[in-house]
Amino acid sequence: MHFRFSGHESFPCRYTWLPKAYSKLCQNPYLFSDEDEAMVQLGVGKNMVRAIRFWVQLAGIAQPLPDRKGYSVTPFGHAIFHPTGFDPYLEDVRTLWLIHWKFASPVEEPLFAWYFLLNQWAEPELSRSEVLRAFKAEAARQGRDLSEVTLGQHFDIFLHTYLPARGRKGEVVEDNLDCPLTMLRLLIPAGERLIEASDVRRREPVYAFRRDHKPEISGALLAYCLHDFWRMTRSKEATLSFREVAVVPGSIGQIFKLSEQDLRDRLETLREDSQGMLDYQSSAALPRVVKNYQWSTTVDLSEAALLANVYGRSWEDYFATQPVAIEENHA
Repeated sequence: MHFRFSGHESFPCRYTWLPKAYSKLCQNPYLFSDEDEAMVQLGVGKNMVRAIRFWVQLAGIAQPLPDRKGYSVTPFGHAIFHPTGFDPYLEDVRTLWLIHWKFASPVEEPLFAWYFLLNQWAEPELSRSEVLRAFKAEAARQGRDLSEVTLGQHFDIFLHTYLPARGRKGEVVEDNLDCPLTMLRLLIPAGERLIEASDVRRREPVYAFRRDHKPEISGALLAYCLHDFWRMTRSKEATLSFREVAVVPGSIGQIFKLSEQDLRDRLETLREDSQGMLDYQSSAALPRVVKNYQWSTTVDLSEAALLANVYGRSWEDYFATQPVAIEENHA
């Protein structure tokens, strides 16, 4: 697996970037091919233009055109940010959880910090010094000779995606409260720890993932993400074991930091939450999820229906946001 450590230009995704980039790309798919013009259109500097291009793709809102020069808005991007879409102003916490899922779930070239910390970090808490040691060891294991500066910047982007920036005295710095995923409180402060190295003694912050119930992650949202995980990683499988749903890298249990009991309880209503597309068989011997339909060969109507269901809307509402009529295919 080839991981990405850069591309974000040391900027976490900001509140206005995704809706603004969506609007501008709808007008001009080649927005990012001329960085000077993009700076004018987006009202940011050159490095931020590159960061916006990076986050828009990672969020699943745009993808490269075949000519590799332009970017087309995805059906997901239109469904969310179209003027009559499900959440055009990025106000719904369910959209933020969906964006978190998109950031954390790429199969090809995932972001290293997201993959490692969400899927492989086994300790109950984490601190910068511990994480950087683990990052360096893992990068070396992969044959990547990366500097501590690069690894540190990469960790900082992860940190500031989920935690608001604070000033020297601990006060919140308003100008930096601009990554929407800080509202999820997925990562929370957990105190401080003393570091002793050579003749240096100092304290550093300690953090922990929030592992409580998270009622804002609705059953419909979980069903959409489970379907997405299934489609991306195990599309030829007719069933998924509970372990694959709960603890394997990239699973909904890992990405959302849900306990196994919480996940079992949620899966009991999976059939209703997925409009009958998925079902959970809670056998004591082999608990598993089964799908009650075939993957579509062109447009995945199941994905359209599941995404609309997250917002309590119909799949017809989903297709109403798409700029080009899409022929139904129930194959």
